[in-house]
Amino acid sequence: MTTRKPRLELTWVGKENRPKLEPRILLEDPALRHHAPERQGDADIFDNKLIFGDNLLALKALEQEYAGKVKCIFIDPPYNTGSAFTHYDDGLEHSLWLTMMRDRLELLRTLLSDDGSIWITIDDREAHYLKVLCDEVFGRVNFVANVVWQKRYSRENRGSIGDAHDSILVYATNVDSFKSARNLLSIGDKQKALYKNPDSDPRGSWQSVSLLAQGYRPNQMYAITSPGGKIHYPPEGRCWSVLEEKYLELVDDNRVYFGRDGSGVPRRKEFLKQANGLVPWTWWPHDEAGHNDEAKKEIHALFGKESAFATPKPERLIERILTIATNPGDLVLDSFAGSGTTGAVAHKMGRRWIMVELGEHAHTHIIPRMKKVIEGDDPGGITKSIGWKGGGGFRYYKLAPTLLLDDAWGQKVINPNYNAEMLSEAVCMLEGFTYAPSPENFWQHGHSTERDFIYVTTQHLTHDQLAHISTLVGHEQTLLICCSSFRIDGTGFANLTVKKIPKAVLNKAEWDRDDYSLEINLLPEAEKPMMNMDLGLEVES
Repeated sequence: MTTRKPRLELTWVGKENRPKLEPRILLEDPALRHHAPERQGDADIFDNKLIFGDNLLALKALEQEYAGKVKCIFIDPPYNTGSAFTHYDDGLEHSLWLTMMRDRLELLRTLLSDDGSIWITIDDREAHYLKVLCDEVFGRVNFVANVVWQKRYSRENRGSIGDAHDSILVYATNVDSFKSARNLLSIGDKQKALYKNPDSDPRGSWQSVSLLAQGYRPNQMYAITSPGGKIHYPPEGRCWSVLEEKYLELVDDNRVYFGRDGSGVPRRKEFLKQANGLVPWTWWPHDEAGHNDEAKKEIHALFGKESAFATPKPERLIERILTIATNPGDLVLDSFAGSGTTGAVAHKMGRRWIMVELGEHAHTHIIPRMKKVIEGDDPGGITKSIGWKGGGGFRYYKLAPTLLLDDAWGQKVINPNYNAEMLSEAVCMLEGFTYAPSPENFWQHGHSTERDFIYVTTQHLTHDQLAHISTLVGHEQTLLICCSSFRIDGTGFANLTVKKIPKAVLNKAEWDRDDYSLEINLLPEAEKPMMNMDLGLEVES
């Protein structure tokens, strides 16, 4: 009998409730898109997307086209602190916050590429719950790191212990693929200052690094005699990092350093000109990755102090994340876009981007900010350090209204705001087809394979009409027809499947719901007994 290992699982009231999301289509508004008047170079990117609408519905809308294509996701979700921000009601009841995050994380996971990663900023109030939740969604084995970002450089005296950092939880689709694909950080002036040349080595500046390794390997436990005559052995629990033969080659090449007096513990010389970069680590101090004050100044410069966000992220923080996780041309997604920092940095770094935002600041902050970036009129953030001059563009989309509405008798009917093209695209998405209308064949509105097509119409189709369509389709292809009603005499047609709309899609989603934000203030005192929930870690045997 096989014994299954216990699995640690986070439980909360309402966890079993999952929304049956309607996959909405996206409607472009050309009046709100913005492109640079001229190309700055071949690397200009114009097909970036800003989506206005509920981010859970927007992620569902993106799923079919972008599943497995996003290289890096950065989100800065509401921290659930109980503080009512200007642009977010950041005081969700804990169980609602967990549900909100779970539903979004599961969709975000489907969008990540095989070597993709997600980076989530969070503070200590929810970080540990979110870690367990992410273990469930992405798999514990795909946890990469908990980065500690120093968001504040001055002491905060209001709490019992001052709050100086945020966590950035990093998960990958596949941790091994991410490790192979991730980039090193460039060596900055702070790191370069560590390289010296005390022995005037003609190969230039160098720094000494340990010649020791963890563990015990018998063939790496040899004695080393320093030029000063002192004999060195590895300390307990350690061994030399190379075999003796390799060590002697390093000595002959003047790559071993024994300290100024020639008697110190041997260390290997690492030359600056051979250093490809720095492996990222989990401590990100403010002088390397920016801080809150820096972020606020960036927002003040763009929008003035009156319209500033309370908790923006500095551009240098996003730059570091995208440097590690992406390359030029890769796709970056932020579904809690806020003031648009992720898109601004991705744009300047030559990455493609998608941002989703429900709040009105999509219009008051993100669009004006991205226009400045595109026109080269944003001197702040990372603009000067990377030499950004402007260029590229973005397109603006909003979510289509719900496909089905209740009529006066409570029956589901097709939303009258849908025209023929919208209806075809929406039904294609609901049935799992790629919307691709054919200019030659009226019956080809989309396809699932090279030989399987879909036709959507609000007409009643007679037997003779279906027979004619069947002849056009031929015996080597198949067609799904979604129509308002139809008549087939006899056994039907082998190459056709016919369904009625809206009946065919009635059970595919919950209709006429536009808001899954769950943005509520903290419950009042009278509601406290209702918050007595089962919230904790449960071991499933």
